[in-house]
Amino acid sequence: MNNRRVPRALAATSAALLTLGAAACSSDEPSDADPQRVDVVTSFYPLQFLAQQVGGDAVAVSNLVKPGAEPHSVELTPSQVGDVAGAELIVYIKGFQPQVDEAVQQNSTDRAFDVATVEPLLDAIGDGHDHDHGHEDEAGHEDEHGHEGEAGHEGEAGHEDEDEHGHEDEGGAETPAEPDHEAEPGSKDPHLWLDPTRLATVGDQLADRLAQADPEHATDYTARAKDLRGKLEQLDAEFTAGLETCQRREIVVSHTAFGYLTTRYQLEQIGISGLSPEHEPSPQRLAEVIEEAKEHQATTIFFETLVSPKVAETIASQVGAETAVLDPLEGFAADNDGDYFSVMRANLAALQTALDCA
Repeated sequence: MNNRRVPRALAATSAALLTLGAAACSSDEPSDADPQRVDVVTSFYPLQFLAQQVGGDAVAVSNLVKPGAEPHSVELTPSQVGDVAGAELIVYIKGFQPQVDEAVQQNSTDRAFDVATVEPLLDAIGDGHDHDHGHEDEAGHEDEHGHEGEAGHEGEAGHEDEDEHGHEDEGGAETPAEPDHEAEPGSKDPHLWLDPTRLATVGDQLADRLAQADPEHATDYTARAKDLRGKLEQLDAEFTAGLETCQRREIVVSHTAFGYLTTRYQLEQIGISGLSPEHEPSPQRLAEVIEEAKEHQATTIFFETLVSPKVAETIASQVGAETAVLDPLEGFAADNDGDYFSVMRANLAALQTALDCA
């Protein structure tokens, strides 16, 4: 018998004990373990996509967030907690989904792969601008992962010297951001998958973790991660070229989920609300966004597929702009048959239209 199946048997026994008493009160069926594949549980769509791409047919991947559901505040059923306890690998981002954190802490810390330990997360911002959001950190990221040759990303004088907007004083110190009514001190932005180069690095490390669980297929995991990196670097090149020459660099978004994307491609996000799309913006914040949208001559106000567009439509009507989808890829609607690459390319097209890119 393969030695890696012994931990699976122990975990499965634990999962059975956890879910036995819950069968009568839960209609969700726990996932059936496939003895021929590594049982991987992911906490939401981008990590599901990553596990499927790197794992291929050697893994059985289940996702804790159903299609159409908003992942931030996911509530796990007893059977899903059992799935976490019984999985050979749990892929999640600590701090993003409290109930997932709790299930991992109680049942499977030894089998958890916290993506945030691979790619350091940017600081969270609340309402307002993120023009200086993580540029210093991005420089370190490029040095570490070999992107230092991309002069277009490092020569950011035009975007760093923003005195005309009043964001920096004469000594170069950053002016305090607008009051944030959501992000707590020290909180982090989890949306790293919106930078394809960061997602590629996570994929490389995921291949290593899968190889530890399943040494027989280690070479396959490494090869798939390499192939995925090539595709993600191609996507990154498309974004770099597609957003290089634009009439504007500011995007108005429903919530500040796009810090990694704007950092990577020298854009600036103006968030109607903070990191959580469920955060209700105040009337004062709405007035501020309307003023900023007018100041930057925004032609598009972006909303998301899993969130009501009403607030974006209200602002658009006030500034004479259109609305369009910019998808943070936190999850898919039930009727969406796309994937990470198709949605990211749709995002690129939407940005090019909104920013009048050549």
